[in-house]
Amino acid sequence: MNKAITQGIVFMPQPFAEGLGQWSSGDGRPGSDTYENAPNAAFVPADQDFGGALELQKVESVQRLRYMGETPILPGCYLRIRARVKAVAGNLPDVRIAAFAGDAGGGALPGVVVTGPQVTLTTYGEVVEIAAIVGTGQRAGVDMVWGPQAAFGHFGIDLTGPSGGVVRIDDIEIEDVSRFFLRDVIAAVDVRDHGAIGDGVTDDHAAFEAADTAAGGREIIVPAGTYFLDQSTTIQSRIRFEGTLVMPDEAILALTKNYDLPAYIDAFGDSELAFKKAYQALLNNAGHVTLDLAGRKIALREPVDMAAVVGNRTTYNQRHVIQNGQFSVFPTPAFDTEVVTSQASYNPETAIKELTGVVDVANVPVGALVEGNGVGREVYVTARNVAAGRITLSQPLFDAAGTQVFTFRRFKYMLDFSGFQDVSRMVFSEVDFQCAGDCSGVLLPPQGSANHFRDCFVTRPRDRGITSHGEGDQGMMIDRCQFISNEGPLVVSDRHTIGLNANANDLKIRDNRATFFRHFAVLAGSSSLISGNHVFQGDSASGGVRSAGYVLTRTNNRGTITGNYIDNCFIDWANEHDSAPDFASEFSFSALSITGNVFLASDMAPWFTFITVNPHGPGHFLDGMTVTGNTFRAIGSIDRVEAVDTSFADLDYDRVRNITFAENSFHNVEVHAQSPLVMEHVEATAAATWVVTPAPRLPFGAWAQVVESVLPEGALRDGNGDVVHASPWFEARQGPENDRINLQWPQAVSGKVILKVRIDDAL
Repeated sequence: MNKAITQGIVFMPQPFAEGLGQWSSGDGRPGSDTYENAPNAAFVPADQDFGGALELQKVESVQRLRYMGETPILPGCYLRIRARVKAVAGNLPDVRIAAFAGDAGGGALPGVVVTGPQVTLTTYGEVVEIAAIVGTGQRAGVDMVWGPQAAFGHFGIDLTGPSGGVVRIDDIEIEDVSRFFLRDVIAAVDVRDHGAIGDGVTDDHAAFEAADTAAGGREIIVPAGTYFLDQSTTIQSRIRFEGTLVMPDEAILALTKNYDLPAYIDAFGDSELAFKKAYQALLNNAGHVTLDLAGRKIALREPVDMAAVVGNRTTYNQRHVIQNGQFSVFPTPAFDTEVVTSQASYNPETAIKELTGVVDVANVPVGALVEGNGVGREVYVTARNVAAGRITLSQPLFDAAGTQVFTFRRFKYMLDFSGFQDVSRMVFSEVDFQCAGDCSGVLLPPQGSANHFRDCFVTRPRDRGITSHGEGDQGMMIDRCQFISNEGPLVVSDRHTIGLNANANDLKIRDNRATFFRHFAVLAGSSSLISGNHVFQGDSASGGVRSAGYVLTRTNNRGTITGNYIDNCFIDWANEHDSAPDFASEFSFSALSITGNVFLASDMAPWFTFITVNPHGPGHFLDGMTVTGNTFRAIGSIDRVEAVDTSFADLDYDRVRNITFAENSFHNVEVHAQSPLVMEHVEATAAATWVVTPAPRLPFGAWAQVVESVLPEGALRDGNGDVVHASPWFEARQGPENDRINLQWPQAVSGKVILKVRIDDAL
């Protein structure tokens, strides 16, 4: 770069031969004294070393020589002032380049260096060259740093030291030497050219903004150093960091042209801090919606409080994406689970999602798992009111009325969104949460909708993969993710980690793979679509127990479980998140479709079942359940594939309605459950009453409620062997278990019939 060439700017002073009226003995400003007709100055036209030269006698303590023309000072432009001097008589003085620094208003620029290195003349007739470089930026080799406020200079020399001596001075030269400092001549703007200091203390915010303004499409360079920006800074140009930044936590750095994690790592020198500042910018700048981690690893020393990182907002409801990178942790005490016990009361009649009278409520952390008598799985602290001594829960408790001591376990998560009020439309794409058994993955915000995890890995979480402690999971989508437990070597009964939980409705959990958890998903909402997942929870124990892969806690489920591979685990349908678990004029266990899945189990106890209904209070029944097109296989043998867990209560089988449990295939399963059950019955001896026993093939041990049809196979014959043409009527719910059917004939007959028996009431 040379401004004299590229922009036609004239830096060179007039030669002395043009007259001494342009050379001042003062500071060079208009009105100052010149050397025209001065008694101590004369032009020598023919010096043997210089040609034309100025002969000047030193008569003042500082004899000044300044060119009265205003030499412009431009950001990014560096000028070298050179002069050749020799002593010819008298005392030998000292000599240096010197100048007057002017601002845009014509005044003197305060606080800047206006002299170059000083040289002592030691021999008469010896030509000595003196030089100094001036510019706006603090660069190595710049003698006079004037900053971005400089507008012009009056340049020349000073004679100092003893007076009385006479010197001759060749024409002073000023040249643009910016090429010495700009490595990328065409496309770079250096923040130091605009006044950045880079000492970690001086506020360089204005210099960065000035460089951004001057860039005009070029790249900004931040050289080595530590640059303090005391306030939010937006850079509209591409920027490249060799040095690093220091900013207050609340100050936002918005890089609009190269917004990605590597740029922030370069800016802050630390991946953890870089992610925090980049996420802060993501929620504060409309110029970008995707934070690209660009395949980088982010090592966390502590859980990231995402709300505290942003600082200036508690809600965010626009689409935003974090993609393509990995989070890992240093195993510090900051990730240790916080455990608090406290006495509290629960009244299901007045507040089904509250604990009241909580002792030391301020010590109970929001987001903590609640444990105690009558507390269902995955109940969390959603909020707390310290003044009222009250805690809000994510779900009701099924049998905790009264006062007891509860345990609260606050797991520590890589990314913790609990400090927000509402975050929606948040997407994690191709992100690997490498928990390494030291921490949990993600704690969702207390409110939010349409949040999305896709193509992610949640690897070896210490306690939980993705946790919802409120309803930040409304309409959440989890697609093509892998959940890999830290408890693979343990037997099932010793595992405690859970892949994910949700409290709200309308989840889409699709095409994921999960291994070796206590439970893959605990879902308290309704209307979820669960499809294409492979969940494996086996162990090496022979005849071992198995845990639920899917826990559904909404009775009126309205969900579908379709096309999954349910491997060494089962579906547990319960109502443990009901403050009044006894049936009371509500929708009971209803509206669930389990279709087209592959069920497999090995090394399990023979009483293991793939589908369990688990009522926590009496009076409930099945109403609208479809189990069709599934493949059930055991490596070994099991008794049946479905059951009712009566640990708390049994179902009311007299009210079962609208059940289809059909067209499934069974392998190494003793009892092939079916409803409507198509079966044959043979009565070898003529009888008027045929006792038909559909059990144990009726699903869930339910009652034989209805016979849809009876069709004789071959002739019916009386006791004499004569053919009889007759039709029976049926009596349902017979026998001590109500699982038999009586076919009543007009007369005693024998023969074979094909029946279709249902466990539900056709009406």
